[in-house]
Amino acid sequence: MSRVFVPADAGALALGADAVAAALAAAGAEIVRTGSRGLYWLEPMVEVDGPAGRLAYGPVRAVDVPGLLAAGMLRGEPHAVRLGRPEDIPFLARQTRSVFARTGIVDPASLDDYRAHGGMRGLARAIEIGPAATIAAVTDAGLRGRGGAGFPTGVKWRGAADAPAVRRHVVVNADEGDSGTFADRMLMEGDPFALIEGMLIAGFAIGATHGWVYTRSEYPHAIAAFERALGLARAAGVLGPDVLGAGFAFDIIQRVGAGAYICGEETALLDSIEGKRGQVRAKPPLPIHKGLFGEPTVINNVVTLGSVPAILADGADAYRALGFGRSRGTMPIQLAGNIRHPGLFEAPFGLTLGELVEDIGGGTATGRPVRAVQAGGPLGAYFPPALFDTVYDYEAFAARDGLIGHGGLVVFDDTVDMARQARFAMEFCAVESCGKCTPCRVGSVRGVEVFDRILAGVDVDANLELIRDLCETLKFGSLCALGGFIPYPVMSAITHFPEDFRVRATA
Repeated sequence: MSRVFVPADAGALALGADAVAAALAAAGAEIVRTGSRGLYWLEPMVEVDGPAGRLAYGPVRAVDVPGLLAAGMLRGEPHAVRLGRPEDIPFLARQTRSVFARTGIVDPASLDDYRAHGGMRGLARAIEIGPAATIAAVTDAGLRGRGGAGFPTGVKWRGAADAPAVRRHVVVNADEGDSGTFADRMLMEGDPFALIEGMLIAGFAIGATHGWVYTRSEYPHAIAAFERALGLARAAGVLGPDVLGAGFAFDIIQRVGAGAYICGEETALLDSIEGKRGQVRAKPPLPIHKGLFGEPTVINNVVTLGSVPAILADGADAYRALGFGRSRGTMPIQLAGNIRHPGLFEAPFGLTLGELVEDIGGGTATGRPVRAVQAGGPLGAYFPPALFDTVYDYEAFAARDGLIGHGGLVVFDDTVDMARQARFAMEFCAVESCGKCTPCRVGSVRGVEVFDRILAGVDVDANLELIRDLCETLKFGSLCALGGFIPYPVMSAITHFPEDFRVRATA
């Protein structure tokens, strides 16, 4: 009997994957639950391991199973939903998968399967060359943080390693709260050992004995999958007092957040792990000098650490050969919103925004013209089609007052009201502010009030000028990026879509 791979990814579950798996199991098929390949318009996408290799069918509904089996799905026979080899599907064929090379392929509950697909080679190489050379490899690869500002990862690791301390920590920011992002969840559900291996390499490199993963509470499936992987890793000696017999200790604890967006900010996250209210700390001191429990701490996000095993396994030069300008390697770009082909597209930096949205994403799901794309979450700028020639890399986006952030792109068609989107940014800040600094706590509330006057058509010119002044205060006076980045969506909406504000002047 052929094995049938059915995703247990949360996105696939929302579309009926459990019912599909149950129907196939009832018919006698051998089921393996995997992660998702990230083609969400084709989920649940079922794969059959037959004589010709793995062949995909999708989207599959539970009611389709009898017909598929009768048509010979287990032998890879033709059917209306037969997609052929997954790697030949254009959306996958155009990708360069590094972080997500195994996601949707391996059984996330099998350490043996992870190893059979190249897992643990990076850790073995790190142990072979030693901590200093491991940090040098990450530095030479040009890896930058995939969570926001794009800070060089190797520089951060070196700072923590050089800080005098009895104990050091590796902290993973898995509080994936940006709109349109799901890469962290996909990796933790579909390839959790990749994150564990990345954390082990980081811990070995900086001399840490403790790792912490701060996962958002809205991810119950990721929490369970990662906790299961931690247990399997401990049982196999991959985590514990003597990692793989290599003479160093490292273990990982998962902490679950309580729904506060601000805890995606690294210092508020540290306070939350310590059992305090999540509030932003003033810097300096930096976390690499005084972080968790006052001890040197490296904080990286899931995709950053998920990138590390391949760098060590294949070499810094191979990773650095990918990318564009100062943005090296690959980026898992998450296409969401009003888009025909929503999903995760991993590719080297260098594609244009237009290629990602119109060509790869297929334009809008409604078939109407694209009017705006928000890049970088709720704090990211709105880009109009006139800027679709912008190259997808950190510097190119910054040059146009934008952010890459965690790699999310949210698409809007021509029915969107950009004035209301700008108001939403201020409201979001008001709701999610930790309350520690006045510009963010008070300024965002005043911003909502000013936008309400603009939407009512009251003194539009004067109130728009007031918004501009307020954005300057938020940008330069806020303690962290929540208040500091709110001007990106607000000012980009005003700059690129002035007609949505002017119409109120004559209302």
